[in-house]
Amino acid sequence: MTLRLEMDGAVAHLWIDRPERHNAFTLAMWQAVPGLLAEAVAAPDVRVIVLTSAQAGLFCAGADIDEMLAARDDSALLSATQEAINAAQYALAQTPKPTIAFIDGDAIGGGCGLALACDMRVATARARLGITPARLGLIYPLHDTALLVDLVGPGQARRLMFSGLLIGADEAQRIGLIEEIADSVMPLATIIAANSAFSVAGIKRTVARVLDGQKIEDAASLALFASAFSEGDFGQRAEAFLARRRR
Repeated sequence: MTLRLEMDGAVAHLWIDRPERHNAFTLAMWQAVPGLLAEAVAAPDVRVIVLTSAQAGLFCAGADIDEMLAARDDSALLSATQEAINAAQYALAQTPKPTIAFIDGDAIGGGCGLALACDMRVATARARLGITPARLGLIYPLHDTALLVDLVGPGQARRLMFSGLLIGADEAQRIGLIEEIADSVMPLATIIAANSAFSVAGIKRTVARVLDGQKIEDAASLALFASAFSEGDFGQRAEAFLARRRR
C-alpha cells in the first residue's frame, strides 16, 4: 500500500510509502487522500494529523512523471489527474483537525504542495524543498501557488517557482516556508494534542478567515468566540487550571 493511515492515540499518521519512486504520487494516491483524511477526522480520539514518509530520508518527489507524460495525450486522464490533485490539496488544506507535514528529505513540486497544504511544516536538517514545474514546462496550480504566496510572500514565491531551486531547511525556515527544524514531529504534535480540540479547531477556522481577507469581526466570528464559553471544554480546563494554581 503506497498511502496508508495509522492512528496512534491522539496522533494520526498519513504515511507516504513508495520509496522506489521517491514517494512520487500516482493518480490512485491523489484520489485516496480525501477519504483517508475523512477517516482521521471521524476518529474521535485523533487530535492531530501528521503527513510524512514511511521511509526515513524521504518526503515526496511530487506527481509521478510517467503518469503526467501519459496524461499529456489522454484528455480524460489529464482531467482525472487534475481533478484528483485539486481534490487532495483542498481536502488537506480544509481538514478541520490540525495537520503537520514532517519533511525528512526532498519535498519537490507536488510534494512541496502537499506540505504547503498542511497547517505547519516541520523539517529535519537534511530536508530540501523546491517547486520545479518551470524545469518541466509545467505551471503550478493556483491553489498551491496561493498557499505558497501566503507563506513566503510574492517575491520569494516568484524566486522559488521561476528558478526551480531546491533550498535547505535553514533557508526554508528563514523565508517562512517551514516553521520548525527538528528531528521529530512528535514533540509539537503532542503539545497540540494536549490542548483543547475545540479551541484548536476554532483557531484554525479563524486563521482561515484571516487568510481569506477578513480583518473585522462579524456575527459569525463573534459567535465563534462566544461559543467556547458554552460549547467547549473551557469550564473544565479553567477549573483544573485554578485548582493547580491553588496548590
